[in-house]
Amino acid sequence: MTSTSSTAGARGASRSARSTDTARTTAVLVSAVVALVGGFLGSGAVVGTPIDQAAGGALSASATLVAPAGPAFGIWSVIYAGLLALAVYQLLPAQRHDARQRATGWWVVASLLLNAAWILTAQAGSVNGALVVIALLLAVLVVAFVRLRATAATRRGESRPASPLQLVLLDGVIGLYLGWVSIATVANAAAALAAAGLPVTGALATALAVVVLVVAAGVGWLLAVGGQGRVAPALSLAWGLAWIAVGRWSGQPEAPVVSVVAVLAAVAVLAAPLVVRARGVRPTAA
Repeated sequence: MTSTSSTAGARGASRSARSTDTARTTAVLVSAVVALVGGFLGSGAVVGTPIDQAAGGALSASATLVAPAGPAFGIWSVIYAGLLALAVYQLLPAQRHDARQRATGWWVVASLLLNAAWILTAQAGSVNGALVVIALLLAVLVVAFVRLRATAATRRGESRPASPLQLVLLDGVIGLYLGWVSIATVANAAAALAAAGLPVTGALATALAVVVLVVAAGVGWLLAVGGQGRVAPALSLAWGLAWIAVGRWSGQPEAPVVSVVAVLAAVAVLAAPLVVRARGVRPTAA
């Protein structure tokens, strides 16, 4: 009697888990489509206002000393393509019930919806509102990144490690997403301060920009150490820093000092995962 009850309970729990997995994977796919539509609207290609023109240009490439030059935002195409590929990949039977997908799926959903919410908020002209949304987005991605590593650690001794494709579409995409949103949050915060009346040029603005870039480099090191040498966050963070350097060297407002510091920060961020790996640390999922 007890054995029969236990078996029935186990079957019920299994059905419940599978039902939850179906809801999660469907939500990831739907939210990915929502984010893609939001990204299309944010581009202003057909309807809507381009982000760099929204809020009176407060989020444009020339708004502050830490705003990346325009081409930097092309990375969104790579991130969106990766997120869509992840949304399809996690529907596969082998992935639908995977522990790592379960650990991060709902956080991915939250990030995608916040992504779309940020675009709508920016389109509405609220720089402060956009800052709140992107700060929440950054927090969600940090949680997803931490849970991804934690789940990988629990699987270290298992016979079925994460596949190369999962490492690219889960670890890689979330890492790129996190690294870019980190630098985008910095740019959004600077835009909010400028909108509040803080000067965007001059000695004070330059000093603050240098401090922010040093902090960004520190964040890159934290992600490298916390992520056990994962490269993806460093790539997108360094990409943003490099385009800040380009913007301040050849665009307006010019700030050669900021440009040089941005280059040094980008190099430091790229070096971080290499140093971590050189010390014998490897991502546990691999």
